[in-house]
Amino acid sequence: MTVLTMTPERIDSLRKRSDQHKFDHGSVLVLSGPATRTGAARLAAMAALRVGAGLVTVGAPRDALPECAAHLTGIMLREVSEALDLSLILAEDQRINALCIGPGFGLEPANGATLRAALATHRAVVLDADALTLMAQDRELFTQLHGGCVLTPHAGEFRRLFPGLGEDGDGFTLDEKKDATQRAADLSGAVVLYKGAQTTIAAPGCPATVLDTTSEQDAAWLATAGAGDVLAGLVTGLLARGNPPVQAAETGALLHAMAAREAGPGLIAEDLPQQIPGIYRRLGI
Repeated sequence: MTVLTMTPERIDSLRKRSDQHKFDHGSVLVLSGPATRTGAARLAAMAALRVGAGLVTVGAPRDALPECAAHLTGIMLREVSEALDLSLILAEDQRINALCIGPGFGLEPANGATLRAALATHRAVVLDADALTLMAQDRELFTQLHGGCVLTPHAGEFRRLFPGLGEDGDGFTLDEKKDATQRAADLSGAVVLYKGAQTTIAAPGCPATVLDTTSEQDAAWLATAGAGDVLAGLVTGLLARGNPPVQAAETGALLHAMAAREAGPGLIAEDLPQQIPGIYRRLGI
């Protein structure tokens, strides 16, 4: 079993050089839902910025832009009310190299078209939460997945997206979860990060790696609203910085667990991105 650790190579991939500028570290676009449902996307955006992405933008429907502007300072804003808006933004700004779709995104039928437009560009994308549900409802979307995609399902989303592979009422052994994750990656052609106390991550054709936090009381506090949105943002930021999808997923999961240890009991999702600077200092980054 391959157990994830923060290796010297991973640490080195997180560093920035003095001769680099922001666009050397990528540009992230996080899609938001409508007004009163922007919090998840804002959490993901802040995580992407904290992990080192050079520029982060939240794309939100027009009615949600004032709400986002009231909460965000170092994060840009663009209107994305429909699929055409997204297509135009991605066509005009080739520097956007990683997207995050799903946190607070919503399940409106029009959002399927927006997701389809994102996948058609073949840019790196993290698909979480509502994006996974949309794909489970529309299998044609599932067929558009590609090697630059990272899927981050929890158990319920995994069952809906991969019928027959998810755990049943008796639960999973770790070996069964690893096997299911590997098969899901092969079936989708994407990296799959199957969340939980025993997180398993697999790329197509590769064995799953494992991050086991079952014995860590601090990590148990990740069972809080928004923690998964932060994880999605961390992975997206790492994709933008040039990490291959499976490495971005693995390193993002490691940083997520480390942030929980830093914040400790009582943590809430907003605490997690704020732990990244301290983690980086301790890693010598």
